[in-house]
Amino acid sequence: MRVVGDDIEAGVYPIEEAIKMAEDRGVDLVEIAPNVDPPVCKVVDYGKFLYELKKKAKEVKAKAAKVVVKDIRFGPHTDEHDFQFKKNHATKFLQEGFKVKAFVFFRGREIVFKEQGTILLLRFASELEEYGKAEQLPVLEGKKMLMVLAPKKKQ
Repeated sequence: MRVVGDDIEAGVYPIEEAIKMAEDRGVDLVEIAPNVDPPVCKVVDYGKFLYELKKKAKEVKAKAAKVVVKDIRFGPHTDEHDFQFKKNHATKFLQEGFKVKAFVFFRGREIVFKEQGTILLLRFASELEEYGKAEQLPVLEGKKMLMVLAPKKKQ
């Protein structure tokens, strides 16, 4: 197996010799890459090794972008003023970097107006085209017709 470490000459050693090298230094032999040929092991304090792994995972998690999705709800017979009002809210959300989930909610027999819901959502997406792009086109899920808009990347 290939052995690496801070104060060890890196090289390929038999398993027994690698274990003895680790015991002589009072630390552990940790297998890092088992799938390569020969497997790679590191002579290191195992507690310190685990601590560094957790620290790296925490940094990666902190750097990951947190996606916030804002909902905007329409009815199939949404009036022009209400549409503009909700469009302005969506514009603000997209400029702040949030995703917008727009949906038309059908109550009772309103489900027969599916076409109106599709037209409304497509119009909504086309009017917000300069701020965001449609990630998902209108899809009917039960009594809701959904569409997701993502903000455009800033140059």
